[in-house]
Amino acid sequence: MPDYGHALEFGTFVTPVSNPPGRAVELALLSEQLGFDLVTFQDHPYQPAFLDTWTLLTWAAARTSTIRLAANVHNLPLRPPAVLARSAASLDLLSGGRFELALGAGGFWDAIEAMGGRRLEPGQAVDALDEAIDVIRAIWDTSDRTPLRLDGDYYQLRGAKRGPAPAHDIPIIVGALKPRMLRLVARKADGWLPSLGRVGLDGLRAGNATIDAAAREAGRDPGAIRRLLNIGGQFTAQREDLLTGPPDAWIDDLARLALDDGVATFIVAADDPVLLETFATEVIPSLRTRVAEARG
Repeated sequence: MPDYGHALEFGTFVTPVSNPPGRAVELALLSEQLGFDLVTFQDHPYQPAFLDTWTLLTWAAARTSTIRLAANVHNLPLRPPAVLARSAASLDLLSGGRFELALGAGGFWDAIEAMGGRRLEPGQAVDALDEAIDVIRAIWDTSDRTPLRLDGDYYQLRGAKRGPAPAHDIPIIVGALKPRMLRLVARKADGWLPSLGRVGLDGLRAGNATIDAAAREAGRDPGAIRRLLNIGGQFTAQREDLLTGPPDAWIDDLARLALDDGVATFIVAADDPVLLETFATEVIPSLRTRVAEARG
């Protein structure tokens, strides 16, 4: 029974549509009103049907007061890490410590290249993300006032000034599926964020095992790495499938994921206010109670 020692939390995964332009912010406000801990937005800078995610995050942070915010996940090939670090720290300061940084190595390379990004092979993308995490943490580290110089294969800094320091220790969460990325998560990240629809139950368990083993090999406690999970489903009168059924069925499914697989943060991919309200009122309270009772 994996228990990585993290309290159960819940988030929403919102599509940042540009029409109507206020839709995503309304869903962020609803998420806060319903008691969710976190609201996240897709980041696809090459998609003209979507609002720019950084602009949306800032606007949503200004309209909300308690809920934390993140991308799901930032498109690193189109977000230079030194600038990304300053943007993250700035939003964290402005929001009172409510920002979390979630990163992806990139996909959709035709679209990335069309926007001026560099096309990378899978292994190169992992190496670039590895370097980027070092850049981001170095920018945030204002305890060292010396100019920042890094000479990587993908990112170079020639005397950059450090700062600003964020309002709190911003966790770096990585969206990852394959073993090399999972080992990077184990070495350098604060959280792992896959999507259940892509990784599947077997992949989730295998990923946890890979991260745990690699973390121990790197001298880290596997419990230092929070396990997050994007989920999606439907509420129906009768159980039909995993996360397709009445609220009691959802509670059963998510309790197993929390207790058997150590998932601590469930992020519901839904733009339907009714689904979010049903989840918040009929799933979250009972699920918290069941997991707490099972863990004693």
